[in-house]
Amino acid sequence: MAISLSDVFSADGCLASGIPGYRLRPQQLEMAERIAAAIAGNKVLVAEAGTGTGKTFAYLVPALLSGGKVIVSTGTKNLQDQLFSKDIPTVRKVLGAPVQVALLKGRANYVCHYHLKRAQDDGRFFSREDAADAARIARFAKRTKTGDKAECGDVPENSPVWNMVTSTRENCLGQDCPHHKECFVLAARREALAADLVVVNHHLFFADVMLRDEGTAELLPACNTVIFDEAHQLPETASLFFGNNVLTAQVLDLARDVRVEGLASARDCLDLQKACGVVEKAAKDLRLTLPVEPARFPLAQLEERAGFDNNLVGLIRELDALAALLETQAQRAEGLENCWRRAGELVAQLRRWQSGADKDYVRWGETYAHALQLNATPLIIASIMQKQMSGHPRAWIFTSATLAVQKDFSHYCAEMGLADAESASWDSPFDYGQQAVLYAPTGLPDPNSYSYTEAMIKAAFPVVQASGGRAFFLCTSLRAMRRAYELLQEQLERAQLDLPLLIQGEGSKNELLERFRRLGNAILVGSQSFWEGVDVRGEALSLVVIDKLPFAPPDDPVLSARIDRMKAEGRNAFMDYQLPRAVINVKQGAGRLIRDETDRGVLMICDPRLVGKPYGKRIWRSLPPMRRTRALDEVVAFFER
Repeated sequence: MAISLSDVFSADGCLASGIPGYRLRPQQLEMAERIAAAIAGNKVLVAEAGTGTGKTFAYLVPALLSGGKVIVSTGTKNLQDQLFSKDIPTVRKVLGAPVQVALLKGRANYVCHYHLKRAQDDGRFFSREDAADAARIARFAKRTKTGDKAECGDVPENSPVWNMVTSTRENCLGQDCPHHKECFVLAARREALAADLVVVNHHLFFADVMLRDEGTAELLPACNTVIFDEAHQLPETASLFFGNNVLTAQVLDLARDVRVEGLASARDCLDLQKACGVVEKAAKDLRLTLPVEPARFPLAQLEERAGFDNNLVGLIRELDALAALLETQAQRAEGLENCWRRAGELVAQLRRWQSGADKDYVRWGETYAHALQLNATPLIIASIMQKQMSGHPRAWIFTSATLAVQKDFSHYCAEMGLADAESASWDSPFDYGQQAVLYAPTGLPDPNSYSYTEAMIKAAFPVVQASGGRAFFLCTSLRAMRRAYELLQEQLERAQLDLPLLIQGEGSKNELLERFRRLGNAILVGSQSFWEGVDVRGEALSLVVIDKLPFAPPDDPVLSARIDRMKAEGRNAFMDYQLPRAVINVKQGAGRLIRDETDRGVLMICDPRLVGKPYGKRIWRSLPPMRRTRALDEVVAFFER
């Protein structure tokens, strides 16, 4: 007899008997039933589930019981690892489901035997530590079954050596590789094709499955159900992958690989090493036409920069010359042939960007410390998404704690092209009226004024004192984050308060969170990466301060082009696009505060527009039903209870 969902989720069901502390939540059972019905009917379902609903189990149980092949796509690699190593084994065990599960990541996560050997033979490491890391990775490669760098605990994830010992789509030799049979990437893909449930992340899903970019074209056709967790991230990820981009770092990587392959297989071709130097200089010269500070530039600003157009033409010319030279050496080794192909592809990508033939794409550039990325981003992804989802009938489930604006999903569905989707939302089971206070202080200046961050910290500091630290400051920009950190340091010294102060960037995100939890009374100042995907339960986090409403900067090249397009269509870009996005971001930030039934805390949104502007109501009405106040003494009293 088939097991029913009510049996699984009931107070005396298999989840309760197999998982310590499990409690029946009606919202979780309802959500599981809607997902099961969508899977059975090959439907599209958009499901918002408030914090504490238990959405992970609500989709995993029907997925594991469905009997078909399922792809689960998550927002981050951390969540991917948690699903694969913790949540899925737990559910599979209590259900007694004989389901084969596989974890699939992008190729940059797997050691490449070929590039590891090349790096060791070449021996060009920048430091002794890098050479030691390479030796550790070589030992790891001999004992690991998966080759996944997440399992190599004695080499930091940000070690520069990883770039030298993993492959990219461009420099993979494919079937010509001498290590083809022992390839970790191919082994992971074979497991994914054989599995009943495959865990991927959004970046890999769009790069591999949607764009059929890296050879896993077989994965989606065989699949009956696709489940996107953290689905609020999809519009941005899809825009990135449905667009075209080319990075000067790819040119430098190519030059590095040509040098290595040339020394190994074409040592007598002296022009090859010389051409690499010319191409490297051309790539760096193009980057140097723009300011050092990382930033985004619309096309018009790029074209105004002295030397940009000429240097772009120069880079294309020198790359073309390198490709012609590589063609004369390509037959001497697989590596050289691969480099020839890559050089041709980079020339084609740069020319495509330069020509700007497609009017439905916006062209822009983004600078990093040592690289420039030229992007062509689609202004509308709905039609591309619809095309990708058509064909073989299957269920598509989109779920997150933040998809709707006051339970209205029209913004999300319109952006993603989900015209025929069913939608449903379930509120959090937490008692927000008792557990939390939303505090909007009075007397703060316009958020765009010069001294706003000073005023914000001045208003927040008494709340920090009342909470005894235990706070997140979520800032909307890196500049505001750094200034807030400096001002908090000054305030703590002046008040002679010994509270640990942490800032994003001092270590990895996971290291910072671990320190924050362990300290118990710390203040962490962060920007975008701490607004979501962060789970701190208990008293260590009792105050979340949001400096401003997180509207994307209007000078962002993609946003600016979308606004212009919507205005040309007679639509209100602010109400239809900018505001709904800001609401979803505020909900993400607010979601850091209350993580279980016993948590208590204050959410302080400093931005006066929350109360002073008519649209502010749409924002706070989309938040959980916390008690609301504008009085500092009520907040202090809440912490004293």
